Amino acid sequence: MDTMQVNKVFAAVLVSGIAFFVAGRIGVILVPDEKLATTHIKIDVPQPAGAAAPAAPEPSLNTLLASSDPKAGAAVFAQAGCVACHSVGEGGKAGVGPNLWGVMGAVQGGRPGFSYSTALSGKGEKGGKWDFAELNKWITKPAAYAPGTKMSFAGLPDAKKRAEVIAYLNTLEANPLPMPAPDQTAAAAPAAGAPAAPAGAEPLPVLLAKADPAAGQKSTLQLGCIACHSFNEGGKNGLGPNLYGVVGRPQASHEGFTYSAALKAKGGDWTFDNINTWLTKPAAYAPGTKMSFAGIADPQVRANVIAYLRTLSATPVELPKP
Repeated sequence: MDTMQVNKVFAAVLVSGIAFFVAGRIGVILVPDEKLATTHIKIDVPQPAGAAAPAAPEPSLNTLLASSDPKAGAAVFAQAGCVACHSVGEGGKAGVGPNLWGVMGAVQGGRPGFSYSTALSGKGEKGGKWDFAELNKWITKPAAYAPGTKMSFAGLPDAKKRAEVIAYLNTLEANPLPMPAPDQTAAAAPAAGAPAAPAGAEPLPVLLAKADPAAGQKSTLQLGCIACHSFNEGGKNGLGPNLYGVVGRPQASHEGFTYSAALKAKGGDWTFDNINTWLTKPAAYAPGTKMSFAGIADPQVRANVIAYLRTLSATPVELPKP
C-alpha cells in the first residue's frame, strides 16, 4: 500500500469521527439530557393490600352437633356418595364398605363380616371406638386418620356438614347416644352479627295472652319440627316423641320413646315455663339431650309455638294469667 492510500484511509477515519461528534452535539441540543420535574404519563402500580383480618374461629364439634339436623346429614350422606359403598339398615350387608347400623360406639375396624385394613383394625385392637370426636376426625380425611386405609373417600372439609352426618349416623341405632353438650364458652358467646336479646322482654304470661296458635303451628312447619315429631292424637314417635298432649304431662314420659338420661333426670311436668326454657335452647336446658334442635331465640315465636302445643289436647291446660 503506497503513501497516498494510507492518507486516504486516515482522512476517512478522521472525517467519520468528526461526523459522529457533530451528530452527538446536535442530538443533545435537540433532546436535552435532563430529568423532568414531573411525570407526564403516570402509571399507577397497585399496592399490596394490608393483612387480611383473622378468620373467626371455627365452632367446636359439640357446638355444631347441638344444632345439627340428622335429616340434613342423611342428605349429605347421599350426596357424598356414601350410599354407594355402605348400607345403613339394621342387619344390612357389607358392600365396598361395612354396614353402618350401630356404628356409633362400635369398636373401630371390628364389624363382623367385613375385611378391614390393618390400619383401621389396629385402632380397634388398641381399644379405639367410634365416638363423636373420632368419627369427626375420620370423616375429615380418612387417609390422614388411618394411613393405609382402604377407604377411598377424600373427606368432608365442611365442619357443619360433618356434624350433620355424625348426627345422622347417631340415629342409626335403637338407642342413640346422648348428644354432647355444647361448649359453655361457645354457648355463652353470641354468634357474630347476631342481634342481642331485647332488654326488658315481656313475661311469658303476657306473651302467651297475645300468642297466636295458628302462627305457632306455621312456625313448627318452618322450623322443621315435623321431621322428628308427630302432632296428632295417637301419632307415632319418630326421632322425637309424639307431642299430642305434651303441655302439662310429665317430662320424658311418652310411652314408647327412649329419652336421654339428661331429660329423664329433670323430673317435673312440661309446664309453660319449662317448655319455654326448653324451646329457648334444649341443649342448655338438659345438657346431653338427644334433641339436635338449636332453639328459638324470639320470645313471641316461642309463645306462639307453646300456644299451638297447648291446643293439642282434648282438655287444654288453662293459660297463666298475665
